[in-house]
Amino acid sequence: MRDRQKLEILLARRFQGSSPEQIAAAVNAIVGLEDEWEDVPPDSELIPKGADFDEFRLLRRRIG
Repeated sequence: MRDRQKLEILLARRFQGSSPEQIAAAVNAIVGLEDEWEDVPPDSELIPKGADFDEFRLLRRRIG
């Protein structure tokens, strides 16, 4: 629960004009990522070879 509260505070500070409902919807979407999505390994064929990225994270949705 504490992580969710930290995320709410972070988003509220970053997006100061947002309503509490918008912040809650964003938090729900971010927190729900763990249940439905998984990281794609760096050596996957989905990530371009020789790509020049400082940071790159690719997620894929789990089926089933």
